[in-house]
Amino acid sequence: MPVTDRDLAEDAPWKKIQQNTFTRWINEHLKCVSKRIADLQLDLGDGLRLIALLEVLSHKPMCRKFHPRPNFRQMKLENVSVALEFLDKENIRLVSIGEERVPDFQTSLNARGVTLSKPAKSQRSDFQVEKS
Repeated sequence: MPVTDRDLAEDAPWKKIQQNTFTRWINEHLKCVSKRIADLQLDLGDGLRLIALLEVLSHKPMCRKFHPRPNFRQMKLENVSVALEFLDKENIRLVSIGEERVPDFQTSLNARGVTLSKPAKSQRSDFQVEKS
């Protein structure tokens, strides 16, 4: 079946379904810290909810301080950098995402989904996702 322009469009139905599913998954995990997101791009842009999600999933605190009230773009970039640095220390590789892309909302669907991949040789995972 050939791929059509409609399938690749930004508002393609499958993309909205995937985004809604991921949003619900994040909110399920953020419930325990009394946080939630409504829009992936806007709500993850300052790094705070991304940091909270990583702390919940890993059961570990962030390795360095971050800005609790990021008012400026630079503060948002630093918060996202803290989250990405944490993932790097946990040997989790991000596909198609960098710190400057999150606050600017220049994310592809893979980046919005924060596509994570562990190295194939590592079978151990410190991130524990419990089914509810």
